[in-house]
Amino acid sequence: MLATPFHGPALEVDTASLRREVEHYVGVPADGLVVLGVFGEGASLNADERRTVVATVAAAAPGTPLVVGVSARSTAVAVEQAQLAVEAASGSGPRSVSAMVQVNSPDAAVLSRHLEAVHTATGAGIVLQDYPETSGVKIAAGTLLEVLERCPFVVAVKSEAPPTSVAIGRLTAGTDVPVFGGLGGVGLLDELAAGAAGAMTGFSHPEGLRQALDAFAEGGFVAARKAFAPWLPLVNFEAQPGIGLAVRKEILHRRGLFEDGSVRPPAAAAPPEILRLLPHHLQEV
Repeated sequence: MLATPFHGPALEVDTASLRREVEHYVGVPADGLVVLGVFGEGASLNADERRTVVATVAAAAPGTPLVVGVSARSTAVAVEQAQLAVEAASGSGPRSVSAMVQVNSPDAAVLSRHLEAVHTATGAGIVLQDYPETSGVKIAAGTLLEVLERCPFVVAVKSEAPPTSVAIGRLTAGTDVPVFGGLGGVGLLDELAAGAAGAMTGFSHPEGLRQALDAFAEGGFVAARKAFAPWLPLVNFEAQPGIGLAVRKEILHRRGLFEDGSVRPPAAAAPPEILRLLPHHLQEV
């Protein structure tokens, strides 16, 4: 899950830092990249900036599957955003490109029509994101399963409705569509045990996510717990409400990936009391 770097007094998109981030994540290796998600501040970018970000990522990671976030929840605007993003992603050669669309209604018929409109306009597979903290929409697992039956073009679900292991367990029991966890990786171990296909989240050290996933594939929960345990204090530190985005971007700056760790208002900056604690956490990883 890529963050979008900014620099300068006007907080312009920093494409050089973005390329460094992409190259690092591909080298982890990541199985795919998510661009313009909630962590990518997609909602704070104008159309030209969104196009620039997607095109930069696509060019820096040729052949890598991309999931492009659609922040709008009204159908007409979501279609417009998805078309722009898919076109920009496709400009660097053939690849798998999916549009990540947020749940916009607890009604299965309304949500299905919304997803179908985006898919019809773009031809892209849909990653359905259930993230009530951002969307303001709460939807039952049974309703999501009904939507998946209606919408065979949905290629994955990103389930971020807490408690996530419960939601993921109910979904994976009723569908073969892969379900991914999020929320910074806080619940990753339990999500994997509940049937999650992997992690799709903005943790500042994707190496830790990779280690946990590989360990789970080889040795199950016990192996994954052992591999992920050293990372969990930092995962928890980054998950602080309201400032998690700023903390993660500052870490990416200190890792040498970003020239600047700034976030765009109204996102909150990390307070100095928090930043003073960062070296202790980073030293441990």
